[in-house]
Amino acid sequence: MSSAGRALPDAGLVVAARQGDQRALDDVVAASLPLVYNIVGRALRGHADVDDVVQETLVRVIRYLPALNDPAAYRSWLVAIAIRQVRDWEQRRRLALNRDAGLDAIHNVPDPASDFAGMTILRLGLTDQRREVAEATRWLDPDDQELLSLWWLEETGEITRAEVADALGLSPGHVAVRIHRMKEQIQSARGVVRALGARPGCPDLRAVSGEWDGTPSPLWRKRLARHVRDCAFCGRLGSTLLPIDRLLAGLPMLPLPAGLSAHFPSVAAPPAAAQAVGYHPPGPTAGHTAGTTPPGGVPSDGGGGPSIVDLAVNRPRGLVPSLAAGVAAAVLAITMAVVILPEDPPAPSWAAPPPAAPTAVASPSVAPSPSARPSSKAPVVPAVSSARKGVGVWNFAGASQALANSKAGWYYTWGTQHPGISTPRGVTFVPMIRSAENVTATELARARAAGPDLLTFNEPDMPEQANMTVEQALDLWPQLMATGSRLGSPAVAWGGPDPQGWLDRFMTGAQARGHRVDFITLHWFGADFTTSTAVDQLRRYLQAVHQRYRKPIWLTEFALIRFDSGGAQFPGQEQQAAFLTAATTMLGQQSYVQRYAWFGLPATDKDRSGLFSNGTEATVVGRAFQAAR
Repeated sequence: MSSAGRALPDAGLVVAARQGDQRALDDVVAASLPLVYNIVGRALRGHADVDDVVQETLVRVIRYLPALNDPAAYRSWLVAIAIRQVRDWEQRRRLALNRDAGLDAIHNVPDPASDFAGMTILRLGLTDQRREVAEATRWLDPDDQELLSLWWLEETGEITRAEVADALGLSPGHVAVRIHRMKEQIQSARGVVRALGARPGCPDLRAVSGEWDGTPSPLWRKRLARHVRDCAFCGRLGSTLLPIDRLLAGLPMLPLPAGLSAHFPSVAAPPAAAQAVGYHPPGPTAGHTAGTTPPGGVPSDGGGGPSIVDLAVNRPRGLVPSLAAGVAAAVLAITMAVVILPEDPPAPSWAAPPPAAPTAVASPSVAPSPSARPSSKAPVVPAVSSARKGVGVWNFAGASQALANSKAGWYYTWGTQHPGISTPRGVTFVPMIRSAENVTATELARARAAGPDLLTFNEPDMPEQANMTVEQALDLWPQLMATGSRLGSPAVAWGGPDPQGWLDRFMTGAQARGHRVDFITLHWFGADFTTSTAVDQLRRYLQAVHQRYRKPIWLTEFALIRFDSGGAQFPGQEQQAAFLTAATTMLGQQSYVQRYAWFGLPATDKDRSGLFSNGTEATVVGRAFQAAR
């Protein structure tokens, strides 16, 4: 087990930092730096912006640490933030490239430092099979390259499988399936690399690759791998390939470049093998004395120099030049040739801040039942069964205990707060800006403080809900983007994939205006109460939306409810429970479905799809939800 990864702060230190202990916060951030640097450095392949993305990650850690409910979850929370910042960087880079598409002459100039795998191969003099693995990573599907970086950290003992799963927003079983598929792709690519490098080579392979431009890609990996698999000559070349797991064994964490570590305050250095942090405190920063607060409001460490928090927040861009070169010279290329796409972002384990004073909350699609104020004391929490599984909550007697008993990993209230509802330990509250009237400075500030994800305009295509035009939503969208949160699209009641439907016109307009939309939010209610038919209808709806917009999906309201002129009609409890079980199983198989939320937590005569009739009494549907993952 690598000591570098396990040098991350313990829960007690995190608690102290969360409660305002400046020295503890300094130690927490400093101890986190090596892992953040490894994730970002590998994902960006030594790009010159590595130091800036590391800084942005640390700034978010400092900003949101007080909102972390479960100190024991700090590591997976940290990994999720780092992955999110990498993806945001990639998205910004792509937008810039698209915006400057006319500057082809500039973008097409080769960057001698851009081929990270090639640089590492040259500088480290890797053995043949490790060199082939490094080259094979260039051929991976983009969505597997991020997984490769995290899996390597798992293999070297820096993070656990559960932490990988939490950072990606997937179940451990789903991660295992994806890792197995990724390893098969690497093995296939290694065979291609070896066959292409063979001398004398296979004449049939030369014929197959005649139109290949020499740039590795998943498409050409599949084409060339098909030949390698069927060719007796090329197939024999791969018979001596060692398992990739053995090639990774014993490799240490990427050490911080000396130039970077010299800018951070002293922490207990890990063993020499890890080489994570080597720091000797500089003298007092000019204009500041130890223990005072420098400009920007971040205290120094009281030990003669600026704290790591000060440096992380206030460090000017470019403070540490040649960071990319330090990365390239220090790490195996297998973990560096990674391209991060915003296609499948992680679901960080954020937790809600302490409940604010109760205020009026917007009504969900079915009016909330009268509520009684529960105890402000957080309830005892059964284990959360899945970070993906959520529920829509409106207040009722025993709501806090029911939420805890549901084993949901997250919840929302159709507002930016959760008045009268205590957030159980390990559970995430996700805020919502429900309608145009909620786009105010106060509500936006609350949304920003609640965490990194933000749900937006609830059923704008319905007169009795947000009731907004597409143009109105687009005009307000920049104010939502200014929160810095990951934004879900407005949640339409129906017609998500319909050409010229409300959502389609919004997404087209958002693209034209350069607006950022990070995931698609959907509602779905089935009118056919036959389980197999309903699940198939839901699956096809989600697939159609994903194929149209190519973004992750949050399904934030779903159940079997038939709406007609006579009002809402519900199936029997057993039918609803059977649908819930089958539907959540199906949702777990769709990699693009990042989160889902059942409608809803309370069960009354009116809300008969609900999960709990009081804090402890689960309905048949509620028991099915507790078992769902």
